Amino acid sequence: MSNVWVPTVANFFLPGLGYLIAGIKRPLAVLWLVGVIGLTYVEFGIRDPEPTLYGIMFASVLVMNIAFAVDVYQQVRQGEPAG
Repeated sequence: MSNVWVPTVANFFLPGLGYLIAGIKRPLAVLWLVGVIGLTYVEFGIRDPEPTLYGIMFASVLVMNIAFAVDVYQQVRQGEPAG
């Protein structure tokens, strides 16, 4: 894939989607995407009643999203021919 940034940004916002765009880790990508949709539902559900837990969850999800973005970036870059 010539543009590594499309799957990288997609994986940051919706982990799993970037892998699907890149055509790698498809079975895991689907599971991660389903999981992140459920996690986002819970995250927004606790925002008002549990603001402290929401802050912790938000920070945790941010760290995970960065990790997913870095991983798909590295995977796509490794698959590209040199030059």
